[in-house]
Amino acid sequence: MGVALTMGLSKLVEETAKSSQWMNSSEMVEKLVTELAKTFQVKPHEVAILHVTHGGSVLSFIYPFKLQKVGSVPMSSTASLAVRTVREKRPEMVNNFPAQKHATVFEAVNLSAEAKGSPIQKIMSAPLISEGKAVGVIQVSRKGKDPPSAGPDFTIKDLTTLMTTAGILAKLFKAAK
Repeated sequence: MGVALTMGLSKLVEETAKSSQWMNSSEMVEKLVTELAKTFQVKPHEVAILHVTHGGSVLSFIYPFKLQKVGSVPMSSTASLAVRTVREKRPEMVNNFPAQKHATVFEAVNLSAEAKGSPIQKIMSAPLISEGKAVGVIQVSRKGKDPPSAGPDFTIKDLTTLMTTAGILAKLFKAAK
């Protein structure tokens, strides 16, 4: 992970922010996710972007696209890392995710052939904050049959990069108002 990738992401966000309809453009979202996946050395299906909708009562998926159709996460959920991230406005890193109480309904969705049957083992989550308000969340995970097969643990450096990335991405939500 390097400064160059974050700068690449910044440039991409600036270009994307020119369209207030970016969330509805699968091409724009895929470009962002591809850059994010490269930054964190994960696969695109291991990146999730959600935004607060329905007057602040629900988190809805922007990406992965397949999860848009599956459902959303009520902000009243007590078992959702994404909800906790938005509610507390703080990032979190969990390198033993199966040991944590969490909803598994979204993990059961087959996002790609290589991800089939591979639950999230490690995850980082950061709020997207615009004008002091949490407007969404970005999550980066590592999936596998077990923790070793999922890849290396996330580090504090990774979480710091995710927080910087979340700050950059939050600009898109301001542009989409």
